[in-house]
Amino acid sequence: MNSFTRPNGREPLDSRQFLNEDCSEVSRQVFTSEELYQLEQRRIFDKSWLYVAHESQLKNPGDFVSAYMGEVPVIVAKGGDGKISVSVNSCPHRGLRVCRADQGNASRFICPYHTWSFKPTGELVGIPQARKMGPEVDKSKWGLKQAAKVESVFGLIFATFNPEMVSLDEYLGEQKFYLEAYFDRFPGGLEIAGPAHKWDLKCNWKLPVENMHGDVGHAAYLHGSFVAVDSPQNIEIEDYAVTAVARDGHAAVFRLMPEDSTFEQRGVHSPHSSPELQEYLTEVERTVAERLSPVQARIKGMAQGIYPNMSLLWGQNTLRVSHPRAPGLIEYWSWLLLPADAPDNLKEEIRAGYCMAFGPGGILEQEDSYAWRLQYEGSAIDYLNDRPYFYGLGVGEEKAHPELPGMVGKCYNEHYARRLYMRWREDMFGEENV
Repeated sequence: MNSFTRPNGREPLDSRQFLNEDCSEVSRQVFTSEELYQLEQRRIFDKSWLYVAHESQLKNPGDFVSAYMGEVPVIVAKGGDGKISVSVNSCPHRGLRVCRADQGNASRFICPYHTWSFKPTGELVGIPQARKMGPEVDKSKWGLKQAAKVESVFGLIFATFNPEMVSLDEYLGEQKFYLEAYFDRFPGGLEIAGPAHKWDLKCNWKLPVENMHGDVGHAAYLHGSFVAVDSPQNIEIEDYAVTAVARDGHAAVFRLMPEDSTFEQRGVHSPHSSPELQEYLTEVERTVAERLSPVQARIKGMAQGIYPNMSLLWGQNTLRVSHPRAPGLIEYWSWLLLPADAPDNLKEEIRAGYCMAFGPGGILEQEDSYAWRLQYEGSAIDYLNDRPYFYGLGVGEEKAHPELPGMVGKCYNEHYARRLYMRWREDMFGEENV
């Protein structure tokens, strides 16, 4: 792999400067290059399906949440007809954001500069100055720009700026099997609790994504105070955990429990959970095989990710998005997911567990964040540009599984990351982008 140098900025980019053929070697500049970062905005974030909201946040007409699609601020809102719209949050008159709240319910968004007003779904309805001028402005031409497509699955709302994008169903492919195993696991479904936690991290947006795709190799070391190498939890992970890639870019890591495992063993809960919470989760597990499938009932989830930047921490009831802000800066958003039909006291217990471990004040979150920051700092050492990172653990070990979709490897197999960077390479350097 050659060092990435562009002395006059004219040579065409070549993926071989950054990745070897099987992506077992990844250049440090994949995480630090300003030029690659800018290309990512056009070739990945402008063209992919991106998670923007959950249906539980938009129960009534006029409900809205603010979100991002890459670097672009958007408003996700429910119209009077029940349809979900995704509008770019920038006034077509002078560019200001017309919505400055994280979430709420509104009949109008009003630009603070000249008070142009818009419906939550983006239609321009009022121009105060136009009443004193003529001819009349054609308001239908000057509403907020809309995302090209909006679709949802299991309550998760996605949008894309790409009018040629395949359907969300096709985009996810067999990854839906793993999404369903969590998001349809609870009979009453899941709901988002409150607004997002948001904080800045000095790292590249791909680092948290890669971690959540399947990196259990760090848990017993970086998080050794919680998951010791010889702990029952880590032994169970090494005995039963697998990494699955149903389609390049998406991935899941989970324990596939034996057929003779008990419902109590399949439940994902803290050893410190109250007896009431453990009983509730056990009762849920008893229903999964009939409502979903026997093999999904044996899935004891850990994490999964949807390309390019959505992640799920199953055991911590955490949904998150890594928003790019610069090669070495992200805005990280995290939401607590709760079983919608759980008793209120159990929801509060789940919330307490979430806050202790993850989120901006979580013990494990701070350890991960520290590692990602240092990883970015190490990537920025120019002297090491001729030394790629090694992503080769388990090369060739992954294979088709008799019960699970996609290619499946042992828990420490890094194929989840290799396939992520293969997808990244295709989007960044595919023939249509060169």
